[in-house]
Amino acid sequence: MSVLARSVGNAFRNKIRTAAVVAVLAVAIGLALAMLVANQAVGAKVQELNASVGTTLTVNPAGGQGFEGGGEPLTTAEAETAASVANVTSVVGTKALRLQTATTGTTDTTTGATAQQGPGGGFGPGGQQATVSTNLTAAVDAGTLGNRNGSAGTTTGTTGTTQPARTLPITATGIGAEVDSTGKALDITSGSGLGDYATAEAKALVGTSLAEKNSLTVGSTFTIQDKTFTVSGIFDAGTTFGNNAVYVTLPEAQTLAETPDELSTMIVTVNSMENVDSTKTAVQDALGTDKADVTQGQRNLETAVSSLDSVKNISLIAFIAALATAGIIILLIMVMLVRERRREIGVLKAIGARNRTIGLQFVLESLVLVALGSVVGAVIASLASGGIASALISSNSTTTAATTTQRGGGLAGAMPNGAVPGGGGMPGGGQGGPFGGASQLLTSVTASVSPGVLAAGIAAVFAVAIIGALVPALLTARIRPIEVLRGE
Repeated sequence: MSVLARSVGNAFRNKIRTAAVVAVLAVAIGLALAMLVANQAVGAKVQELNASVGTTLTVNPAGGQGFEGGGEPLTTAEAETAASVANVTSVVGTKALRLQTATTGTTDTTTGATAQQGPGGGFGPGGQQATVSTNLTAAVDAGTLGNRNGSAGTTTGTTGTTQPARTLPITATGIGAEVDSTGKALDITSGSGLGDYATAEAKALVGTSLAEKNSLTVGSTFTIQDKTFTVSGIFDAGTTFGNNAVYVTLPEAQTLAETPDELSTMIVTVNSMENVDSTKTAVQDALGTDKADVTQGQRNLETAVSSLDSVKNISLIAFIAALATAGIIILLIMVMLVRERRREIGVLKAIGARNRTIGLQFVLESLVLVALGSVVGAVIASLASGGIASALISSNSTTTAATTTQRGGGLAGAMPNGAVPGGGGMPGGGQGGPFGGASQLLTSVTASVSPGVLAAGIAAVFAVAIIGALVPALLTARIRPIEVLRGE
């Protein structure tokens, strides 16, 4: 009988014990695989965050952080200065515009006063936005809140005069690269980008909500300041308000605003999250505190990433512990089997079987048990990995959410959208931003069992099984046939 056949037969010699061993191994292996899946999922999320807005800084004009903020506008020369700072990989300048439908001004025939349908000039960071006219209709109605918040812009000669309905402006951003205002790549769902973002050209990217409201498709045209623009692509910012927006090239926006070389904001990308704090200080020093305010646009992400790193470390430790447990189980089982089969081993050695042949028999037997346990464990992991990952993450999300609230995320969410398509207010945050809170980031991690992760986990289990089986296999060399036969 071959060694392999004898090993398989021995594995099923005692079916009750085999079932019990496989069940225990399945639990240990299933837990190990579930922890490995959680570790991989969290690791992927951390990489995603570090590669996107987690390493960006936002530069605004000094004093331009409020409704009535002042300060001098940024310039392209200052963008070049920021780009020369160590650890800065890119600097993208933006120019904020707000497009107001050309026919929104109405005259009150009773009082003779003009009712302005849009917000006043101090809209956005430091009042840096310029208002220009368009034939587009906003995709978002003002509603009760919009009319209430904008009521200060209405002038009437008689107290109690009914104010006309207001319309929200359309956010427009001149951009120097194919990214949004957080530095993340634009999600263009149809068409293409603007091509050369350093050239003034009458092309635009339009948000899905705005395109649907105005029946625009790729190749359609609309006007801004009586200039005809062609829709080159349609993007999805993820929210209705964020998609009530237009992107044009930076030079084109500067031309429309009649402010050449001026920037509303700058998006500075740092080469790694570890260098963000030092680079922030260096950029601030290079530009001067009287010229620019440098902030980490998504500061709350540090807390999120820290929590995710904790989950990642916990899951890795749990994976190693579960793997070690499986190895100990195999070791104990094999030691027990070697002791039970001393007579059989002695007889095999007496008829000329080599130690390595006998040892291989026990290794193969342990691998048969591990293979059965791995099959059941993989099923357990596929069913339990999501729940285990959620349990680990939820234990960290409460603390993260509390820290984020203390940092003022809710206040930012209450600010006007300004030049942040898809955002919830000033750069950095609030509930409406693309990454509205650390707790949302934590709960957005999805753990799924991929074939690659599963294969890697099972390979690690088999490696531990071989190590665990080798120790008792080596014990067979200490068994002398003469001692076994004498005992008989």
